[in-house]
Amino acid sequence: MTRMTTTVPWQDQAQKKRADTWSKIPREWLLDDQVMSEAKSRRKLTGKFIENLLAANEQKITALDSLQLVSCMLNKTFSAEEVATAFCKRAAVAHQLNNCLHEIFFDQALQRARELDQHYAKTGSVLGPLHGLPVSLKDQFHVKGVETTMGYVGWIGTYEGKRGTGKELNSNSQLVDELLSLGAVLYCKTSLPQTLLLGETHNNVNGYTMNPVNQLVSCGGSSGGEAALQALRGSTLGVGTDIGGSVRIPAAFCGTYSIKPTTTRLSYKDVANSNPGQTNIPSSIGLMGITLPSLRLLMTAILSTQPWLRDPDVVPLPWRGDHEYVKASRPLCFGIMATDGVVMPHPPILRGMRLVKEAIEKAGHKTIPWEPPSHAEATNIHSDFMSCDGGANIFAQLRLSKEPVVEEKKHDLGNGPVPPLPLLDFQRSCLRRKAYRASYAAYWNSTQEKTSTGHPVDAVIMPVAPTAAVLPGRYRHFGYTVINNLLDSSCVCIPVTHADKNVDIFDHDYKPKNETDRLNWEGYDVDKYDGAPVGVQVVGRVLQEEWTLSVAETVVDALSEVHQGP
Repeated sequence: MTRMTTTVPWQDQAQKKRADTWSKIPREWLLDDQVMSEAKSRRKLTGKFIENLLAANEQKITALDSLQLVSCMLNKTFSAEEVATAFCKRAAVAHQLNNCLHEIFFDQALQRARELDQHYAKTGSVLGPLHGLPVSLKDQFHVKGVETTMGYVGWIGTYEGKRGTGKELNSNSQLVDELLSLGAVLYCKTSLPQTLLLGETHNNVNGYTMNPVNQLVSCGGSSGGEAALQALRGSTLGVGTDIGGSVRIPAAFCGTYSIKPTTTRLSYKDVANSNPGQTNIPSSIGLMGITLPSLRLLMTAILSTQPWLRDPDVVPLPWRGDHEYVKASRPLCFGIMATDGVVMPHPPILRGMRLVKEAIEKAGHKTIPWEPPSHAEATNIHSDFMSCDGGANIFAQLRLSKEPVVEEKKHDLGNGPVPPLPLLDFQRSCLRRKAYRASYAAYWNSTQEKTSTGHPVDAVIMPVAPTAAVLPGRYRHFGYTVINNLLDSSCVCIPVTHADKNVDIFDHDYKPKNETDRLNWEGYDVDKYDGAPVGVQVVGRVLQEEWTLSVAETVVDALSEVHQGP
């Protein structure tokens, strides 16, 4: 097993990889120059524009959500092959328009779908609860026969940058095996940023992935390609990862849904990662979809395979239906935190928070201000762990091909690794993390005195980011998401509204609290952000995915009632 640098220029390697990916799109699915030119001139690619590039039956199939698709295949309205073909084509179109895929394996997917159809015809039973359902994957998950570059040029043709491992093109992540055992059809892997540690999606293999809802802004990161593909309806359900907001930020930016479970709920075994030896604030497997019921379908299905039997890092905890909130059983009380006191959200986000608060109160629920221990302290602790190796792991991957750091990471990575955090300082950070988590839990418990429900706050609602999407290169503050990685909270991201230049007016009187706040506030451009999605996160406690997801559904229902009301 070797790690070898190459003499082939990184630009040539990247170009060859892009061409190889493009070559896997069937010729009859390629878009003509006129369509591509029109796409570049448009702000919005979602909705009618991409739909008009599909046949009527393809539109019909890809308009369905995950549960509807599973039901249609069960009652034989559509075959698994018909569904797979429609989603492979729509994903192919999405990639040509939006640059959201790293790996295409449509042939493998269609063969799998045919085998599932044969199984159903022969046995009269489906393979599992995801029988025939197309599921997309962030390019960290290993799939046999498919490369995993994770956005590094030096990983092309290797297993995580190494050669001679026997695992090249011959390994599945545990979660991939679980999805296959449940009947899923895997067909593509989606784009992500170099290093993973970025709220945008840009790497030297694939380039930059913009937001298909508004092409002037970013799709977010690091699971950005996944959210972009779902916004274009090239997928209804996918799997990403989250160590600082990576399934929540893209979902909020692209107007989709996601859940970040507690890290020990789903298996990370044999999933590629950045600085994998840092385990004090580990990355979570996150699920992304176009509806909340889709997320429940996927999570309950995965947990039904008992992943803890194969991965000792997973807690032995099946899906607990009795932990879900029963609607109308009692009023809920939400903590509302519109700002973390460090960076003020832009006007569209503040309006989105007001809309949520008004909707849940109108539905009969209660709210109180959320005033927890300093989120600035949490951000600093999180940062200590993210940079604890001094960048050694990241620069080791970059040296394989001699590729440069992408522009958006230069300000915090510099030109090379620096000395790692000394051991005693690292241990102090561990103690700070432990103390902070304890103080946050104590504060949460203390809210029972303020809620008038007889319980502490049931969930907290806060922004995902201080911006509605973000202009490229302008992501300046991760504090709204990293807090919940530090706490290892259960989090669900939901869409609320869109930025509106006629309503979300720039406030010239606002006085920024610090330099980051100033840069963020002055970066708000009412015209460029117009139409960008606005999402929020519903935050629960550790290992409370069932509760948090069901409470998030209550919030979505409340918002729907307001939109449909007089």
